[in-house]
Amino acid sequence: MFQKGIKTLFVLVSLGVYSLASAQEEQNHFESPKKYVLGDIQVTGKVNYNPQTVVTFTGLNKGQEITIPGEEISDALKKLWKLGFFKDINIYETSINGDTINLELALNELPRLNEAKIKGLRKAKTETILKESKLTKGKIVNENLITTTKNYILNKYRKDGFYNTKVAIQTIPDSTGRRVDMVLSIDKGKKVRISKINFEGNEQLTDRTLKKAMKETKERSPLNPLRILKSSKFIQNKYEEDLTKLVEKYKENGYRDARVIVDSTKFNPKTNRIAINIDVQEGRKYYFGDIRYLGNTAYTNRQLNQILGIEKGEVYNGVLLEKRIDDKTNPDSYNISNQYQNNGYLFSNITPVEVRTANDTIDFEIRIMEGPIAKFNNITVVGNDKTHDHVIYRDLKTRPGETWSKAQVMETIRKLASLQIFDPQAINPEIKNADAASGTVDVEWQVVEKGSSQVELQGGYGGGGFIGTLGLSFNNFSVRNLFNKEAYKPFPMGDGQKMALRLQGSTYFQTYSLSFTEPWLNAKKPLSFYGTIAHSRQNLYDYYSRDVDRSKGFNITTLSFGVGKQLSVPDDFFTLYHTISFQYYDMKNYNTGLFTFGDGAARNLAYEIELRRDNRGIDPIFPTFGSYFSVSGKFTPPYSLFNKVDYKNLENLEEYKYRSKGRVHPETGVPIPDGSYINAQGIPVQDYRDGIADQGKVDQKRFNWLEYYKLKFKGDWYTTIYDKLVLRTGAEFGFMGAYNNDRGIVPFERFYLGGDGLANFSLDGREVIQLRGYENQTLTPLNDRGEQIGGTIYNKFSAELRYPITLNPNASVFVLTFAEAGSAFDSFKGYNPFNMQRSAGLGVRVFMPMFGMLGIDFGYGFDAAPGQNQKSGWQPHFILGQQF
Repeated sequence: MFQKGIKTLFVLVSLGVYSLASAQEEQNHFESPKKYVLGDIQVTGKVNYNPQTVVTFTGLNKGQEITIPGEEISDALKKLWKLGFFKDINIYETSINGDTINLELALNELPRLNEAKIKGLRKAKTETILKESKLTKGKIVNENLITTTKNYILNKYRKDGFYNTKVAIQTIPDSTGRRVDMVLSIDKGKKVRISKINFEGNEQLTDRTLKKAMKETKERSPLNPLRILKSSKFIQNKYEEDLTKLVEKYKENGYRDARVIVDSTKFNPKTNRIAINIDVQEGRKYYFGDIRYLGNTAYTNRQLNQILGIEKGEVYNGVLLEKRIDDKTNPDSYNISNQYQNNGYLFSNITPVEVRTANDTIDFEIRIMEGPIAKFNNITVVGNDKTHDHVIYRDLKTRPGETWSKAQVMETIRKLASLQIFDPQAINPEIKNADAASGTVDVEWQVVEKGSSQVELQGGYGGGGFIGTLGLSFNNFSVRNLFNKEAYKPFPMGDGQKMALRLQGSTYFQTYSLSFTEPWLNAKKPLSFYGTIAHSRQNLYDYYSRDVDRSKGFNITTLSFGVGKQLSVPDDFFTLYHTISFQYYDMKNYNTGLFTFGDGAARNLAYEIELRRDNRGIDPIFPTFGSYFSVSGKFTPPYSLFNKVDYKNLENLEEYKYRSKGRVHPETGVPIPDGSYINAQGIPVQDYRDGIADQGKVDQKRFNWLEYYKLKFKGDWYTTIYDKLVLRTGAEFGFMGAYNNDRGIVPFERFYLGGDGLANFSLDGREVIQLRGYENQTLTPLNDRGEQIGGTIYNKFSAELRYPITLNPNASVFVLTFAEAGSAFDSFKGYNPFNMQRSAGLGVRVFMPMFGMLGIDFGYGFDAAPGQNQKSGWQPHFILGQQF
């Protein structure tokens, strides 16, 4: 009788049913409530938990006084059900000894997940869904898990326009009944696309204008069925956002009262298309009336009017009014709120209020609560596990005691991102303890460190042979810890210094370089120091036979160092660089046609000054706004002014006679035509290379110390066209000249256009410029023998559309399409800025902190390179490192 009564009690509690009929039923089975002392509790049934743990879950304790029937048993049942671990719970009385009662807790535990499988999707998609839905082994499988998983999958595909997705989930128990396999059968179906968007009630704005306002909801167009930039798939939440944008479009044109009366969608299962009908009510057109300011003491009405830029009588534009007061979409915009925020008024509040509407004119009051001027108080940094605090604090524009400035906060974000030590997307200034009474605010800078070292290990084919490269770069190096063993994790780091080591070689050349940069030389002001030492050797290589002649070589040793100072005028985006460099060119029987001498040496001592402005932000890998400008000049000493060498008559000097002039053949006595090449015995030769040693003596004298100047300009602009689509436009110009025209322009340091912009196999001091769609360095002037001599002047223009696939700090990926044009000329006299080689193409970039920037481009050259008759056509380019 008692056992049955307990079961009845369980049913009542578990169902949560309490009625007079149930109470009467209990009276039929039980006597009046009686108190007992709880004895043993035995746990039985299918359960994986320790029995004592289960008893603990109930809240019942041995020796406890309980009432049967009573609340103690009811509460125990509720607690077990609340856990969600069981599908069946029963409590039985096993025995009563005097006033002691012993109970049995019979449980049937829910099964746990053994394995989840997905049918109907590719492996990559399967792994993603299993990870995001958290279907891990050992998880309890109940109806809630099944329903939640199913809804997650349906919503996931609906976001991508798959409204016909079907999901079936089957559970298969094992022999014990305690484990189950889940089989998810997914049929995502076809994307539901928009066949037509119909508007009703719009008389003032055309259908085309309204469709253009709906940025994410586009109908399928017969002229553009693929909709390359925006697809015609239907996504519910994007559609709802676009209805708001549609109303905003009316507000931009004066129709303040415009609204969507009703909208509907009609799905056609045969075509898998949705037709959208939108009924709008436009209302009347309004104009701005009087605009008054209330509460402003820091700025005059005239100053605020200049910022607002709205005059009485203009067509009402609610969207513009909001942006001129406080543009939430652009934290750097020029508006009234930012004017206050950038000058200490953290606690300011600006609210536009319509105070009067007369016919079609609306008067406004802009009510301003300025509040006190705020000062930065405590500035802290968290998240920098490896980088030392001083590296971050020295770049912070938010300093204790200084006046609050939103612009300085934004500038600090850019500064920290430019260090390339932290994830730019995760830099977050959290405002804390903003106290209007004291006028102080704390800022906690939250950063997430990313990989600060990169490894470049690659092999490729270039210049007719295999090229291998090993590069190591450390963007957060610490020189002062070089001899601290504990700092090697795996190398000394934390001081924000940069060090790079690069080795490259093939069968016929090798190059080695080591560079170092200290961004804050004196740790007080942003005065950087940088230096490079490099050495390269190239042997004579026959590109047809692929033979290497190691007795003929060309060595370059380079040493350079410089300083860069951040300026405060016109703004602190400007940096002025000064660099001193020395190069020693050493040639041994290196007669290739690149130079007029193959034996001897040349020396290049130069000073370079560069003014640079860089406000690309916030992510240096994928800038979405800002620009980069660089103007530089490189100058050697004007040796010809003081070395007393007559370069005009250099070839007429007795010790430097290389070509015949008034000579006769030593064997036949026949006069030799003036200007002919002769060898050391005075005999005429057909191939200029047989006489180049003589000509080389003159040019070795001419170019013993290089004398030239170079002027260069480079500019890049970044503009967000829409959403994440960014346009990069660029222009470059370079000119190389001579102080003394009789001495001529040196054969080194010239401009070579074309290809991927990587030097690869060319180690002769040339400057290479990327222009995709053509083979490497082929867009250069030729001499009268058809040999490349490099340009002394060039220009290049480019436009590139970029769109990110992911900006994850572990692997940023974006695709691009480009158009470029440029050319190089051998003299300013022949310079024609409109005579350019053109190209277009597409590519992809992948940035990984460990390996830097990697990418591939496919460019199509529309024109022929100098010396060729056919247009270049398609050319692949492999990109290694940040090219621009």
